[in-house]
Amino acid sequence: MNNFELLQRYATGEKNFSRSKLVGAHLMGADLIGINLSYANARSSNLVLAYLNRADFSQADLTGSKLSGANLSQANLAGANLSDVDLHGATLQGADLRGAKLALADLLDANLVDADLRGVDLGGANLTGACLRGANLRGEIRQSPVSLRGAKLHRIDLQGANLQGADLSKVDLRGANLREASLHSADFHQANLSGASLQAAYLKDANLREADLSDANLASATMEGVNLTEALLANANLNRAMLGQAMLNSAIFTQATLREARLVHADLSRADFEEADLFAANLTEVYLARTNLSNANLSEAQLTRAELSSANLAGANLQGATMPDGSILS
Repeated sequence: MNNFELLQRYATGEKNFSRSKLVGAHLMGADLIGINLSYANARSSNLVLAYLNRADFSQADLTGSKLSGANLSQANLAGANLSDVDLHGATLQGADLRGAKLALADLLDANLVDADLRGVDLGGANLTGACLRGANLRGEIRQSPVSLRGAKLHRIDLQGANLQGADLSKVDLRGANLREASLHSADFHQANLSGASLQAAYLKDANLREADLSDANLASATMEGVNLTEALLANANLNRAMLGQAMLNSAIFTQATLREARLVHADLSRADFEEADLFAANLTEVYLARTNLSNANLSEAQLTRAELSSANLAGANLQGATMPDGSILS
């Protein structure tokens, strides 16, 4: 089918073009709202600035197509092949992308607010500056977790997004907005989250081993059971963060703030808290083997039954702190 035939038939009210062959179609700026192109072969097509609101592209092949600036709000792209597609500045608000292939796709500054991205492959995709507020990237049972390995997510907006179980290992998330995001059991191994906003994020059981969280804002984040082994959190804000039973061994918290943070039963062995602010932090039964707390502020901290025998407390402020034996220093 050629471009002219498609547009002519659509203009007469026909919308069902399922399984059509439209390889290399030139439909720039076309008004195709609500069209059905499910299972269509539209590889290498030009749909720049096209109006594709509520269009059905489920299981369609759009490999290598140009959709920059296109409006795909509430479109059905479930199972579609969007590998290497140009979606720069495209609107995909509320779109269904479940199981879609977006490997190496360009989603720079794209609008993916409230989009359903469960089971999607975003490996190597460019999501720099994209907005995914409220998007669902949750890893489903019996499905592979959402893969973002190698994706460019610098400055991405994921506020309130659901990334439960997602694979974000080695991903660049510098300066990203992850406030109030659901990141339960997500894998951030060696990810770069420096300067990221994770306020009130849900990170229970997440893997942040060797991740860079320097200057990140984790205030009031839920982080029970999180793995922060060898992670970098210099100058990070963890005020009132919940870190019960977390693994913080060999992590770097130099000059970080953990005021009123809860670290009950956490493993802080060999961690570096030099000049960190732990005012009124709850460190009950924490493991502090060879932990560096030199010049740290531990005033009014709760250290009941904490293991302090090999910790470095040189220059630390312990005024008003409750010590392992229950005594309070004046």
